[in-house]
Amino acid sequence: MQKPLAPLDFDLCRKDFGTDFVWGVSTSAYQIEGAYDIADKGASIWDTFTAQKGAIFQGQHGQIACDFYHRYKKDILLLKELNIQNFRFSLSWSRILPKGKGQISQDGIDFYNRVINFCLECNITPWVTLYHWDLPQALEDKGGWTNRDILGWFKAYVKICATLFGDRVKHWIVLNEPMVFTGAGYFLGVHAPGRKGLKNFLPAVHHATLCQAAGGRVLRSEIGDATIGTTFSCSYITPHTNKNRDIVAAKKADALLNRLFVEPSLGMGYPSEKIGILRQIEKYKRPEDEKNIIFDFDFIGIQNYTREVVKHSFTVPYLRAKIVKATKRKVETTLMDWEVYPPSVYKMITKFNEYKGIKKLMITENGAAFKDTIIGGKVDDPKRMDYLQRCLKEVHRAKSNNLKVSGYFAWTFTDNFEWAEGYYPRFGLVYTDFSTQQRIPKTSGKWYRDFLQSM
Repeated sequence: MQKPLAPLDFDLCRKDFGTDFVWGVSTSAYQIEGAYDIADKGASIWDTFTAQKGAIFQGQHGQIACDFYHRYKKDILLLKELNIQNFRFSLSWSRILPKGKGQISQDGIDFYNRVINFCLECNITPWVTLYHWDLPQALEDKGGWTNRDILGWFKAYVKICATLFGDRVKHWIVLNEPMVFTGAGYFLGVHAPGRKGLKNFLPAVHHATLCQAAGGRVLRSEIGDATIGTTFSCSYITPHTNKNRDIVAAKKADALLNRLFVEPSLGMGYPSEKIGILRQIEKYKRPEDEKNIIFDFDFIGIQNYTREVVKHSFTVPYLRAKIVKATKRKVETTLMDWEVYPPSVYKMITKFNEYKGIKKLMITENGAAFKDTIIGGKVDDPKRMDYLQRCLKEVHRAKSNNLKVSGYFAWTFTDNFEWAEGYYPRFGLVYTDFSTQQRIPKTSGKWYRDFLQSM
């Protein structure tokens, strides 16, 4: 196991990354907003999914979460206090369109206008994600991502957002981690909406790929000076052994986890040469789809937390590959049971640099969940600080080697609702006391504040 750096052994400062390098934090609507049924907001698939027995750790939900809806001013002022000048947050589709389409909620529009305007008043640049997993339940009732009609629903939603917010919001992200919301939500069933099987996964993949490009085109047509990107989850993949069957399994896992959505957007098609079952996506295609899944994004956001070690497994259908759990490999892990492996950040920057069609790369999520120590009203998290410092050294190594990487957003600002894991794993730079909604900057948050001030 690689020996970690001491928490104070960090010899870089902000200027070492260049004056144009973008620094920020990332969040998402369902994980922080709360106010799940305020005014005329419609239900999302996560409101429905969290109500199912056994779906979420200890039956928890995001009905209140961090109560950002009511506390956004205090949180944005805290961002300013921590020297964070770029704030990535997502819009709740069902807060803007309660039924997913049709009637617009003025209350929802007013809320996001308040957030955007206050960010700008505080000299904080908003980076808006259009879709971060919380599909309106009304659209899921019509098939959700398995229904090709979602292409029209999504374009209409994006146009509303672009028209109403585009005069002030100039940085946009179309989709957040489509591999996760299609894989976990429409194949494994462990995330909302809880569907399983290829009959759900394959059409969801294709329709999400179409929407990712279509959303970009709508933004381009409505906001002439917009910077448009989309984000992909990714993990450095290594074979469990040097045996050929493990090497083949690792390549299949890489195609699924790292290539499935970026390559179609670049005009390379789906990586079906590694995973034959992806050829079945053809049944959901129309003749014009080959060109319509392509979009020239201004940047690609890569979101990396760990690496995965993969071995051959005859019992896993379609893929014949299985992830070897980090806990079984006796390596340092986070509360998510993910391996602590900062070099994965460098490896993924390198991998995405190999795509000639990518203009710019941003790290739009990177972070770790560790247990915090609370003593005398202070929150100490040396492991998280150590992890962030080691990851930033990998980002700097990439820049020093002339690889494209232009920004870094930490996941996440405050402890929040972490999907199926509930409130147990804490990723925040700021501690959230969910019983009182008190915010306490952690040691890592204070370090990030000082780092962002260093020049």
